Amino acid sequence: MKPLTREWIQKAEGDFATASREMRARKSPNFDSACFHAQQCAEKYFKARLQEAGIVFPFTHDLGKLLVLLLPVEPLWAGLMTSAKLVSRHAVKARYPGSSATREVAKDMVAQCRDIRELARQSLGLKT
Repeated sequence: MKPLTREWIQKAEGDFATASREMRARKSPNFDSACFHAQQCAEKYFKARLQEAGIVFPFTHDLGKLLVLLLPVEPLWAGLMTSAKLVSRHAVKARYPGSSATREVAKDMVAQCRDIRELARQSLGLKT
């Protein structure tokens, strides 16, 4: 595995840990943060897979755009498009005034992130 791929994975795992920790918090859980870090984890795993495949990618946080770049090497991931767009939308929406994530929304976003994470880890030859 390429060294830069490993760095993307380490960063992704940090975001996954943060999202998971917020979902377990008993006092003052931050569901907005859980959504944001779920998106960040998915984004970094997409970028890790792109990096490993040698595919150049733009500076973007849009999971849908990153997924389109991945489809030539991971065609079965096409089914993730709805989840990718939803996770991206909720991560941005919850970061600004006027909207806050509920426990249910955050739980769903972290679950969708977990699915993306598992597929990416399998593809990269890592334990899930």
